[in-house]
Amino acid sequence: QVQLVESGGGLVQPGGSLRLSCAASGFTFSNYDMSWYRQTPGKERELVAGITRVGRSTKYADSVKGRFTISRDDAKNTAYLQMNSLKPEDTAVYYCNAKHTYVGAYNYWGQGTQVTVSS
Repeated sequence: QVQLVESGGGLVQPGGSLRLSCAASGFTFSNYDMSWYRQTPGKERELVAGITRVGRSTKYADSVKGRFTISRDDAKNTAYLQMNSLKPEDTAVYYCNAKHTYVGAYNYWGQGTQVTVSS
């Protein structure tokens, strides 16, 4: 059974930090590119950051460059999103995504974790 379980969300003040984790099970984690998306009510889900399986290449949305860092630990089947200098506009539900490097149909989502940035 494929599972992606996000954790680490919560309420933080502007300028603060959070670290999201995405624990994967039920598939071969090392064969998948990993990404974080976020969504707010009434808006489409948007890509925040991604990291490839091969070469560990990373990409970021312009709005988070220099503040967020994506990483992965294949030994722990876990992906991370370190979020620093958080802003109120970062408030959203954050979702973890796993997509097979070569077979795009193998595409999995977590249930999401709420991040709220507010004073």
